Amino acid sequence: MTADGGSEVEHVDVLVVGAGLSGIAAGHHLQTTAPWASYAIFEARDAIGGTWDLFRYPGIRSDSDMFTLGYPWRPWPGDQPIGDGASILQYIRDTAADEGIDAHIRFRHKVLSADWVTEDGRWHVTAERTDTGETFQLTCGFLLSCSGYYRYDRGYQPDFPGLDRYQGTFVHPQHWPEDLDTAGKRIVVIGSGATAVTLIPSLADTAEHVTMLQRSPSYVAAMPQRGSPVGALRKVLPGRAAQPVVRWGHALGTQAFYTFCRKRPEAAKRILRKQVEAQLPEGYDVDTHFTPSYDPWDQRLCLAPDGDLFTAIRQGRASVVTDHVDTFTETGIRLRSGEELEADVVVSATGLEMLFIGGIQLAVDGEAVDLPERLAYKGMMLSDVPNFAMAVGYTNASWTLKCDLTCDYVARLLNVLAARGCRQVTPRPASEDVQPEPLLGLSSGYVQRARDRFPKQGDRFPWRVHQSYLRDWWVLKRTPIEGEDLVLSNPVPSPPVGDDGVRTVPEPVAVG
Repeated sequence: MTADGGSEVEHVDVLVVGAGLSGIAAGHHLQTTAPWASYAIFEARDAIGGTWDLFRYPGIRSDSDMFTLGYPWRPWPGDQPIGDGASILQYIRDTAADEGIDAHIRFRHKVLSADWVTEDGRWHVTAERTDTGETFQLTCGFLLSCSGYYRYDRGYQPDFPGLDRYQGTFVHPQHWPEDLDTAGKRIVVIGSGATAVTLIPSLADTAEHVTMLQRSPSYVAAMPQRGSPVGALRKVLPGRAAQPVVRWGHALGTQAFYTFCRKRPEAAKRILRKQVEAQLPEGYDVDTHFTPSYDPWDQRLCLAPDGDLFTAIRQGRASVVTDHVDTFTETGIRLRSGEELEADVVVSATGLEMLFIGGIQLAVDGEAVDLPERLAYKGMMLSDVPNFAMAVGYTNASWTLKCDLTCDYVARLLNVLAARGCRQVTPRPASEDVQPEPLLGLSSGYVQRARDRFPKQGDRFPWRVHQSYLRDWWVLKRTPIEGEDLVLSNPVPSPPVGDDGVRTVPEPVAVG
């Protein structure tokens, strides 16, 4: 069956998985750089936006600046660096509609498995209609995963003792109830990551009180929302000339601070601590509640726009407790210290559950691909897996920076394949002594829990993931696509000879 219920197996040149930020970027680059390529975007849910449509918890916002989280070819229209979830979702929707990308999206279509068949020079894909449960087959020349790396159907949930006897409301942010009323309530948010730091100031606006319960602290940095130079630059520079200046300024600034943190962690700790001390009341126990045991950027840094988390604490609307859950009770949580936190609502902001490429089962000529045994080529393809790429963003900067580079690279790679008359491109280490290392260099719990299920990176270029936009920009946009670790093969079969003895040859495609 085809996706539309017909009897013939449908074929597209490129199958994109996911209609979030990355999937829409893929549609843009395919249309502008490889317009000859037919493509479809399969989205398992019923809406555009990915993360920004899925998460509906109060106060949801970007955790990196919008001048780099937005697309380079469609400048973010606002002047403030941190964007709210609703505005980001509308930005994605508008981009898809204005460029006609939404016409290529097929909602409630989930890719289950894909088997590369060398003889055919294409992927044989099994997909499912999530609204009916019907499965169907199609083929594609290239498979591009833009589904991120975490599960959309559930988040990470620890097994809390006594949870079954708790009489209040218990909720995970990934599945926030639309009708949940938190006004005037006593709320405990379990967690200290980006979600908790986002939730607490928003909930504190109307709640009786909000307590952040953390086992250990995270680094939290205040980011000013006012005083951005973006507005002034847009007045001075003509047209869209301000966009690359702003984008590169933020990208390089973020990279510089990350490098500083990694090279001089003790100095970075002092800077971050002084900022926190300046935001909190005199004598506040910063050592206990805001001094992590790890170095800056061992885990992702949390941002508080205009220091809103610290403002809520300073005004007494929120507080921080650093302890461990002993057990839930009927009315709240008892801690190991013996203290009890009364709570009408408990929010389990305990992190994500990671799922690589949306759980698609890959195979090459019938042999299953063992993901942990594969190396990531330039952070976006897999060793010995033909015609496959994945859009995975940075852990130390904006997600879109790397994903946009990836989608542009894939579109140009397709042009190279067409120009060379090949159907297959396969990353393969030219040296046998490339040493595997973890793909994501973070010590965060959600990363560590999944590290044995993810591909690896190598210890040298082009198998090393550098987490550097400047370096990747140069490698992916300014150096030749072809190289000894990228094998082009599987020539396009000769076209049939017509009755007049002449072969029908397609128009040549320029290498982009």
